[in-house]
Amino acid sequence: MKIIQLLFLVVLIVPFMEIYLLLQVGGVIGALPTILLVVSTAMLGAFLLKQQGLATFQSFQASLAQGEVPAYEMIEGPIILLGGALLLTPGFLTDMLGIACLIPSLRRNIAQYILENHLIQAVNSGLRKGKSAERDVLEGEFRKEE
Repeated sequence: MKIIQLLFLVVLIVPFMEIYLLLQVGGVIGALPTILLVVSTAMLGAFLLKQQGLATFQSFQASLAQGEVPAYEMIEGPIILLGGALLLTPGFLTDMLGIACLIPSLRRNIAQYILENHLIQAVNSGLRKGKSAERDVLEGEFRKEE
C-alpha cells in the first residue's frame, strides 16, 4: 500500500474512531466531565510539550558541547512535536498516542528503533551501492596575492 493511500485511510478513520469514543465516554460519565477531560488532556499536552521539548533541547546542546552527534535528540524532537500535537487534538485515541510519544523511555525506544532500523539501513544500503563512505578530497595549495 502506498503511503498516500495509508495516510488517506488514517485521516478518514481516526476522526470516526474519536467521535465514537467521545460518544461512548460521554454516555458513561456525562457530557461535561467528558469535555473537561478532553480540555485537561490538552492542557497536560501543552505542559508536557514544553517540559520535554526543553529537556531534549538541553540534551541536544550538551551532546554538541561534548563533540558528539546528537542523533537521538534529532529523532526525539519531531516525536515530541507529534506527541504535543496529538495531545492538543481533541479525542481519547490521539491523547493515548500523544502521551506515548511524550514518555521519555518510550520516546527513546521509538528513536532507537528509527535509528537502527531505518536510518542506519539507509546509510548501509547507500554504501553497498558503491557510494564511498569518505568524501572526495582535493588537495592543493593556496596563496593570497595582493
